[in-house]
Amino acid sequence: MSKQKQAQLRKDVMPYATSQTKKSIIQLINTIPPFFILWFFAYQSLSISIWLSLAFSVIAAGFMVRTFIIFHDCAHQSFFKNKKLNRVIGTVTGVLTHFAFEKWKREHSIHHATSGNLDQRGTGDIWIMTVKEYEEASKWQRLQYRLYRNPFVMFGLGPFSLFLYENRVNRKDARKKERWNTYLINIMLVIVYTVLVLTLGWQAILLVQLPIAYIAGALGIWLFYVQHQFEDSYFENESEWDYVKAAVDGSSYYKLPRWLEWMTGNIGYHHVHHLAPRVPNYSLEKAHQETPPLQKATTITLKTSLESIRFRLYDEEQKTFISFKQMKKKLRTKTKISIPTAKPSQTIRS
Repeated sequence: MSKQKQAQLRKDVMPYATSQTKKSIIQLINTIPPFFILWFFAYQSLSISIWLSLAFSVIAAGFMVRTFIIFHDCAHQSFFKNKKLNRVIGTVTGVLTHFAFEKWKREHSIHHATSGNLDQRGTGDIWIMTVKEYEEASKWQRLQYRLYRNPFVMFGLGPFSLFLYENRVNRKDARKKERWNTYLINIMLVIVYTVLVLTLGWQAILLVQLPIAYIAGALGIWLFYVQHQFEDSYFENESEWDYVKAAVDGSSYYKLPRWLEWMTGNIGYHHVHHLAPRVPNYSLEKAHQETPPLQKATTITLKTSLESIRFRLYDEEQKTFISFKQMKKKLRTKTKISIPTAKPSQTIRS
């Protein structure tokens, strides 16, 4: 795609980058109250069946993911036109989703500005090593990376790390506004959990709130993971990196069933979102459908997205993700090539 076409593509999407107050309010109404209602049903169901309670918790987790999308849009200043209102709603939904608003807002903006840039990785991203980096890494670094990329660690322990540590601690270079916002959300969470324990008992935390937060966290990590890590995803060094290509070629169109599209706030249209972050979630589908070039983005489905679980390293030479098994095979091949072939001994004749 030429620079001219790239510029035109961004221009074509700009009309959709406008929040609509009515739609935003409707989304708040059809997301947050249902979350609390489902939470209440999950709690009340404990006296009937723990499995019935868990069923309500699973649905409530879906609404927690949807609440996070509102939080996410507020961080991009795309949910409401008013910046202060975005910050207020972002902070409130930050308490509900256990995310520090200003901290995440900053890190996520860096993610958008550097997505697919091999020289600018590390902030707001899932850890990705290239084949070369893995080859040069120490055994300890390789072990850390392998553990991090293990599905049981990433999706199993990841939510705990996210909620209990990463979102609770400020960055060393955090500004005052960011620090105080994190403190405020942490204090609010302590108050909420204290009230829950004192009024409903520890069972409410262990059997209702924990499953909801855990399932929502795992789903969130999965969505973030799969929408940038597909076989032919875009990654380039700083000198070759291009914002539009990184958005359209480095972010997938995750084609989900309609009900899942609704529950995840259309975040499956991730290529549109990365191209124009100010497009509110309820306008992403329309932008995709009415902008033909965007329909050429890599499309993944629930079935094909499962293939990304085996992706571990990015191969800069082949421009694709490979598994650890493929990496092992590649190392063996290189080792064989590097070993000099022994010359046959020469017989000395007198």
